[in-house]
Amino acid sequence: MENYSDYIAKNRESWNKRTDYHLESEFYDVKGFLQGKTSLKSIELNLLGDIKNKSLLHLQCHFGQDTLSLARMGADVTGVDLSDNAIKNAKLLAEKTNLDAKFICCDLYSLPQQLDKQFDIVFTSYGTIGWLPDIDKWAKLISTYLKPGGKFIFVEFHPVVWMYDDNFEKIAYNYFNVAPIVETESGTYADKTAPIKNEYIAWNHPTSEVLNSLIQNGLVLKSFDEFNYSPYNCFNHTEEFEPGKFRIKHLGNNIPMVFSLEAEKEI
Repeated sequence: MENYSDYIAKNRESWNKRTDYHLESEFYDVKGFLQGKTSLKSIELNLLGDIKNKSLLHLQCHFGQDTLSLARMGADVTGVDLSDNAIKNAKLLAEKTNLDAKFICCDLYSLPQQLDKQFDIVFTSYGTIGWLPDIDKWAKLISTYLKPGGKFIFVEFHPVVWMYDDNFEKIAYNYFNVAPIVETESGTYADKTAPIKNEYIAWNHPTSEVLNSLIQNGLVLKSFDEFNYSPYNCFNHTEEFEPGKFRIKHLGNNIPMVFSLEAEKEI
């Protein structure tokens, strides 16, 4: 891919800037987390089930809240993220909570140069694959890191959401992965008033691209679900129609906002 290092550097800088504001935000509620609250949502908790004593690789882990929530559930967890600021803070959070988790800072596609191990579970969730240009390479990585019979658990915002403009008034982007999306954003989803400007590069990935890449890399699909709400209040013009469930007010339950899947590596 052209300008590979360019998109990595831009996105790393963007996430380094965001992290400081995310740590202080109500959105991430670090204070509640430090008091024992899990940062995981019911969608992924239902798919994960009992993970006690399981080895787990958490891809694109940001500053490690979910990674450490998984560690609290008894898993032996390794978290990976592109942002050095996020990983630095993940390690600090691990110290504060006295939880045992390993953290690796690297661009996801470079992970094989840093980690040589197979896991019972690979997990990634919410706002991850949009930062990756090559989904086949992503799926290959997941397959490589899973033990035979191991599980991949994935929860992500639905690609339909990324077709809309920020106010969900019109279709502004292609559903299909036709080209990189280069944007400049003020603030951040966790703190829209944060005094930062971020330039970043992202990609839209249709459902078919995700499913086919996993299937073609030796993963067997066990479940696929779509949800008409987001458990995160990270979009404009939302309403909380049930506790912890957010929709775009003027679109109601008409669009899918999140999907989840479980896949198993062939034995």
